Amino acid sequence: MSSGRSFYITTPIFYVNDAPHIGHAYTEAATDVLSRWHRQAGDDTWSLTGTDEHGEKILRTAVANGVTPKEWADRLVAESWKPLLETIDIANDDFIRTTDPHHERNVRAFLQKLYDDGHIYAGEYEGYYCVGCEEYKQPSELLDGTGEYEGQLVCAIHSKPVELLRERNYFFRMSAFADRLLALYDEQPDFVQPDSARNEIVQFVKQGLNDLSISRSSFDWGVKVPWDESHVVYVWFDALLNYATAVGLSDDMEEFARRWPATHVVGKDILRFHSVIWPAMLMAAGLDVPKQIFAHGWLLVGGEKMSKSKLTGIAPREITDTFGSDAFRYYFLRAIAFGQDGSFSWEDLHARYHAELANGFGNLASRVIAMVGRYVDGVLPEATAPTAADEEIQRIVAEATNVADAAIDRLALHEAIGAVWTIVDALNGYITEQAPWVLAKDEAQRDRLATVLYTATEGLRALAVLLSPVLTKATPVLWSAIGAEETLGALRDQPIRDAGRWGQLPAGATVSPLEPLFPRIELAAS
Repeated sequence: MSSGRSFYITTPIFYVNDAPHIGHAYTEAATDVLSRWHRQAGDDTWSLTGTDEHGEKILRTAVANGVTPKEWADRLVAESWKPLLETIDIANDDFIRTTDPHHERNVRAFLQKLYDDGHIYAGEYEGYYCVGCEEYKQPSELLDGTGEYEGQLVCAIHSKPVELLRERNYFFRMSAFADRLLALYDEQPDFVQPDSARNEIVQFVKQGLNDLSISRSSFDWGVKVPWDESHVVYVWFDALLNYATAVGLSDDMEEFARRWPATHVVGKDILRFHSVIWPAMLMAAGLDVPKQIFAHGWLLVGGEKMSKSKLTGIAPREITDTFGSDAFRYYFLRAIAFGQDGSFSWEDLHARYHAELANGFGNLASRVIAMVGRYVDGVLPEATAPTAADEEIQRIVAEATNVADAAIDRLALHEAIGAVWTIVDALNGYITEQAPWVLAKDEAQRDRLATVLYTATEGLRALAVLLSPVLTKATPVLWSAIGAEETLGALRDQPIRDAGRWGQLPAGATVSPLEPLFPRIELAAS
């Protein structure tokens, strides 16, 4: 089932030092839904996630915990980051770690090429460095400290003091690429999205670019600079390369050509690294720039961006243990316009779970299957001549499929799910209007009853396919209950762009009882 189209999508690689919170899980879930949709459409799909394990922050934490940085990273990957993928049911194709030998080797090869080609030079740098961001800060990015940090400059993001560093470093001639970057943004308006993110980056580059310090010599936890092993590679220069080394850069250029370029889904706080530094690095190496960088917004809790240091971080398990992974995936990708900030509250999650998943979709599925069981002994009847009401359902299903697929192409996840949900709403209205429980009492209406039950069940067939990238647990249960597993094969094998074609579920399919897909949940009083 291959369309020949290549779709390579990545999450950022996450600092192992951070405990995963729902902001990280939001990025993972969004990327996973996009990759599952493309995979089920037959596109040649590859989905990458992973961890960023070098840099001073990790070295300091490891030392404080009495272990080596690698031991610290191994522990966090095993105990925190790999389990996150299971918690929210992520189907990634690869998990890269920046400590992987093939990654480190190819970072060195990439850097050596840039050095040989004259894009790197030695120089001295003095500036304010934030260990939390692993980044030198401009004066505009600093604030005067208060309280215990009175009289010190602090990072605007972390509210922690920055350090004044003076080092002899190696520099990447990033300033030479400003005009080429501006031309890229102009010629490919969708290279950076959404538009608010694109405008921010264009304005930033128009102010002129400084050359980038790409090595550190004051600590040794990182990839060694190949021509001067007293230096380690700047952690961001190393980390950004993961997207290319994971798909064969230097090692397997045939695989690299098959996968590259990538769509990068990132949080807006790391947009500049991905849309300025990263394409400049690739230009310098003579490689294609990414296909797209899409910056999603922040998840806000109580009006503040989630953060471990500010204790606003919520662990994904706190949600999934009660509501399940399907509800987690659905809620964050439906309730928030992808690309904008969104607020999380337990009350909103609880309300949407019941209104949309339990009462909207789950109850629809239960009612339809129960009626097929009660009125026609669980065997899907053949539809007769359709009425205008039946044809309207067919039209809505076909249109929702096309609208959702177009929205996925734009990475408008909330619009895609909203389009599919028009089928849920339409079927609920259709059943109320057609009243099969009334038709069942009249022998003269047997043909009409058959058509209504077929229409509703075939609508569920389309919903199971279209929602399978989002509701990964509930849809296979529904698929089996409507007899589709036996008659049409595995849900994962159904071409998603073909889901709107009417009449795929054959008459005679055996429908089996369905437990509630989304049982009611009472929120404990806080």
